[in-house]
Amino acid sequence: MDGRGDTNGTKAASTIEVDDAIDQRLGETVRLLRQRAGLSIQDVANKTGLSTGMISQLERARAMPSIRTLRLLSIALDVPISYFFESSDPAEAPRYTVRKNARRLLRLTASGVVKEALTPEGKGQLELYELTLNPGASSGTDFLQHTGEKAGYILSGSLRLWLDNQAHVLEAGDSFRFPSIVPHMFDNPTQQVARVIWVTTLRQTDSPSG
Repeated sequence: MDGRGDTNGTKAASTIEVDDAIDQRLGETVRLLRQRAGLSIQDVANKTGLSTGMISQLERARAMPSIRTLRLLSIALDVPISYFFESSDPAEAPRYTVRKNARRLLRLTASGVVKEALTPEGKGQLELYELTLNPGASSGTDFLQHTGEKAGYILSGSLRLWLDNQAHVLEAGDSFRFPSIVPHMFDNPTQQVARVIWVTTLRQTDSPSG
């Protein structure tokens, strides 16, 4: 025997452990932010339109959220969506810059999306990300609306951007901008990995709609 089967099994187990740890950290972050805001699970459900069961499952690492779900939670909890990313060492994080090897990551395993924060930690009016979308990856099954604007640039692959029920298939070199109040979602309908620079502007008075 060459042991390759054992090696593959070890890698698979290691991947599952990493995913479980990510789910656990994300759930704890949601719970701590909710408690810090003095909100019950029902309060958050009322603010986001999500079910209490979904929020409870997220906090207990029994479910993985979509990008839409995290955006709704970030609005309800009054934090940037980057609060849900893997944290970096605050002692080493520059205030105004982000080094390539110090990007904070958000792995949405179930959605097939990896988000890398390109803006420093802390609140601001603009969020900048690099998205990697595996084949079939999506922002979720429902449209999202909120105040502000979104814009982006396709680095490689294809992105299907849905705006008010109309699909726009964008290729490498294409770009976009739209008011975030327009119902929107996106996916990667191809068999190739897509990479996108994604920009979001927010206001402190953001509230979920629709």
